[in-house]
Amino acid sequence: MMPDKNEYDVVVVGSGGGAMLAACRAADQGLSVLIVEKCAMYGGTTAISGGGIWIPMNHLAMEAGARDSFDEAYTYVRACVGDASPEARIRAYLEQGPRMVRYLHDTTRVRFTTLPEYADYFQHQPGAKPGHRSLDPVPFDARRLGKEFERQRPPLPATLVGGRIAMTQTEARKMLGKHPGWFGLALRLMAGYWGDIRWRLRSRRDRRLTLGAALVAALRLSLQDRKVPLWLNSPLRELQLDGGRVTGVVIERDGVPLRIGARHGVILAAGGFEWNQAMRDQYLPKPSRTEWSVTPPHANTGDAIRAGAAAGAALDLMQYQWGVPALQVPGQPYAHPVFVERALPGCVVVDAAGRRFLNENLAYTEFVQTMYRRLEQGQKTVPAWVIFDARFRKNYPFGPLLPGAFVPDHRLPAGIRAIVYQADTPEALAAKIGVDPTGLADTLAQNNKAAVTGVDAAFGKGDNAFDTYYGDINVKPNPCLAAITQAPFYALELVPGDIGTKGGLVTDEHARVLDRSGVAIKGLYAIGNTSAAVMGTSYPGAGATIGPAMVFGMQAADDIAHAARSANAVVPASSQQENRRQTV
Repeated sequence: MMPDKNEYDVVVVGSGGGAMLAACRAADQGLSVLIVEKCAMYGGTTAISGGGIWIPMNHLAMEAGARDSFDEAYTYVRACVGDASPEARIRAYLEQGPRMVRYLHDTTRVRFTTLPEYADYFQHQPGAKPGHRSLDPVPFDARRLGKEFERQRPPLPATLVGGRIAMTQTEARKMLGKHPGWFGLALRLMAGYWGDIRWRLRSRRDRRLTLGAALVAALRLSLQDRKVPLWLNSPLRELQLDGGRVTGVVIERDGVPLRIGARHGVILAAGGFEWNQAMRDQYLPKPSRTEWSVTPPHANTGDAIRAGAAAGAALDLMQYQWGVPALQVPGQPYAHPVFVERALPGCVVVDAAGRRFLNENLAYTEFVQTMYRRLEQGQKTVPAWVIFDARFRKNYPFGPLLPGAFVPDHRLPAGIRAIVYQADTPEALAAKIGVDPTGLADTLAQNNKAAVTGVDAAFGKGDNAFDTYYGDINVKPNPCLAAITQAPFYALELVPGDIGTKGGLVTDEHARVLDRSGVAIKGLYAIGNTSAAVMGTSYPGAGATIGPAMVFGMQAADDIAHAARSANAVVPASSQQENRRQTV
């Protein structure tokens, strides 16, 4: 028998960026809010992400002199998304996005900075912009959270220098592309980390938080300001319904089922299903494995999606994922993402025939979609192989490999050394990895010719502002192309990884969950990867996952508050006091 239930105006399931924003917004409108999180740490996938948000027409861009308009942004998104997302949702996202950023800056601890040169991913599409639509979180000092910082999910090692030292997106670009002052910047970051002796005695983690860690920390502090409780280790078990309306949730706490009433709404923000192998087998392209995901192991298992479906919700886009090429490192429970290194000059990605089959610097979701599409066409593209030479190995990082100038091969940890294939000739390397040697030799010859002319005639690598963003500006004429000629030659195996799944509950422009007839289920909302992506099968720009999660988190909170007022529901004083309970 379940204990007597607690009751709040709003229950939010999940603790990523969208969930926390929704909770802040609901609390600011006088509603009592409870956040329940499945895991022992808060932050969700946002905490391990780049933390950027893609918001056209945001006030930071406008203040920096950017030129943008609703018509341009709508034209671009529609060109990318096609008919995969309803017009009302797209319009709501674009119209409310700037308002969401302004809300964060005006009323919470969150701060962003604009990225003037981070281009939209599809520069050939009408309405694309060369920068300013993506925003990067401002660094955050972890000391401001006190002991609560210990409960925040750590960043991915892939987003840290040497797996330890935090860097902003701008700093990462400067160092990777060897922009003027890059080496001094690297030294300052290392000195700041290792010189922080008092904090080093306390923790290995950098207290200078950046990217998704900074965003989550600032939102968590904002929740503390509002005294919004956040319960960890509290997985969702089912939704409570009464007369077709969602009235609360059943969670598990301390091993015991517990009913939590929601007077005005439940917001599902618990991620996708990438760590549920059965759901992957049912919906995603094959082959597909949970361990290819780069998200926290066993966190996102589709609990909220299944609960919503059980309540009658429609599903969409279930066959799609936010793909990213990835490496599997022995002893590591999740895959290592390869986000941007593919733009660097002197590497190619080939299939089993030794042939290139894409522009290596495709937006990572499109990269994985291309792997699967070519596989369906009969090419052996899963796994694929990235090939580079000694010059590339010395100068650049790739996945868990730091530049050889800093960490030569003989100093690589055993787990990383196990994934690195090396040979003195391309033919010998091809034999080691099982690809066609003739095809690989032809591919390298074509690459070396393109490096001289600066033109990749086959796939156009480096011919647009997005491609060159992470290129090496010292390499001419194309910062993304260089010859692959210096022995030894290297190969790493790439699998179609992911940073989450795209499919989920169908929602409208207010984030209300729709049933299979297209009618809103009263009291139920879904955002982030629990909902079918507003971006459809596409990924228009950096931050087009977290951006929509936060915009529709605000939409959900606003709709709940509006519905409560419209029904002449007065939030009782005792209800408002519930936000002052113990937070963990």
